[in-house]
Amino acid sequence: MGTLDEIVLTGLTVFGRHGVYDHERENGQEFTIDLRLRMPLRDAAASDDVVDTVHYGELAERVAAVVAGEPVNLIETLAERIAEVALDDRRVQEVSVTVHKPHAPIALAFSDVAVTVHRSQQHSIAEESR
Repeated sequence: MGTLDEIVLTGLTVFGRHGVYDHERENGQEFTIDLRLRMPLRDAAASDDVVDTVHYGELAERVAAVVAGEPVNLIETLAERIAEVALDDRRVQEVSVTVHKPHAPIALAFSDVAVTVHRSQQHSIAEESR
């Protein structure tokens, strides 16, 4: 397969209504998403054409739609859904998704709560065959 390169998008901040508690769904809050895509980029570098890579602007729009969309209880679920969006492009071999919830309902001082999932095309294909 060759070397896997990376495309990294960090700090995508989107308003969503995810959480276990009713007030989280009613009031909503900002979530911040970090993505790390692993894929070969040699073809894109050679052609200098966006069609040979993941258009990160379009990917950001699709991820934002997931975050702003249907509420889920857990940020683990949200991270999984975002990973699926990234893996829709079969050129992406692996993805790491971190969902930050800096305004989580914790009654103590803290800076951030985050969940990271790591998924690959092999994982995705195995899930489809079940």
